[in-house]
Amino acid sequence: MGTVILGTGSCLPERVVTNHDLAEIVETNDEWIRTRTGIKTRRIAAAGEETYRLAARAAEQALAMAGVAAADLDLIVVGTITSHMLMPSTACFVQKEIGATKAFAFDLNAACPGFLYGLDVADQYVRADPSRKILVIGAETLSTRTNWEDRNTCVLFGDGAGAAVVGGGPQGRGMVGSVLCSDGRLWSLLHMHAPVSNNADLEEPDHPGVHIIMEGREVFKYAVKAMETSISDLLHREGVSLDEIDLFIPHQANIRILNKLVERIGIPLEKVFINVEKYGNTSAASIPIALDEANRGGRLKPGNKLLICSFGGGFTWGASLINW
Repeated sequence: MGTVILGTGSCLPERVVTNHDLAEIVETNDEWIRTRTGIKTRRIAAAGEETYRLAARAAEQALAMAGVAAADLDLIVVGTITSHMLMPSTACFVQKEIGATKAFAFDLNAACPGFLYGLDVADQYVRADPSRKILVIGAETLSTRTNWEDRNTCVLFGDGAGAAVVGGGPQGRGMVGSVLCSDGRLWSLLHMHAPVSNNADLEEPDHPGVHIIMEGREVFKYAVKAMETSISDLLHREGVSLDEIDLFIPHQANIRILNKLVERIGIPLEKVFINVEKYGNTSAASIPIALDEANRGGRLKPGNKLLICSFGGGFTWGASLINW
């Protein structure tokens, strides 16, 4: 049997923040943001829209589509870097929210590729036991970890959650394979500090605060090359040509990275799913939100070959191939 995505779901905060809204709090304007990022709006969480609540709502949609009861789940994996609390995990809060009493649950910290990493974990469990039902979620409230005085980063990020229910399915469908990579040597180019240590001997000098810090130009350079290489390696390993890909869902980082990646790998733009203009960069939630929109919008048909890829802090990156 294959490891099949049985259902998808997503949840976005109600509040829409436009580029004009951001111009009220930081020195920027709509044209500057759009031309550099392709982003027009993003969703920002309000009271009652914590990471785990967005994740739980996305999960309920995915479960409903899959026809799977929460009580029948065996595992919940949540990719996030913005958990509501450091402990318990977002996954444990989701378990409580949806009533998945049988499942064990944990978070996975891999920044933007968190959902890809989670799918690969789920694939291993389902291959070992095809009867398992696994919930994989990417969920973020990046607004809680954004420096709202830094115009180079605050314009990029948004909040949201996406989910997929994974289980056994017919041979020939589902997960084909993944290429997942990391390079911790480059951590300083995209990182976020922990809260100030309560142990004076382990305090960081000049702690900058708990928010995303990014060297944008350097990240751009590494991101495009890394995703291009992981895609090439994956397709070569699986014996699949780019012409066979029916839909490509890349991480929705910004339009310049997306355009450069599409140009480098040579895939037709009509095969690429892009929604960055509506939601900005939602990190681990980016791909599952786009996946759910594509699925519900009829962009995915049985038998389609789906390619997804992502890049984020760590550095972490990778690509996955799925027979829908």
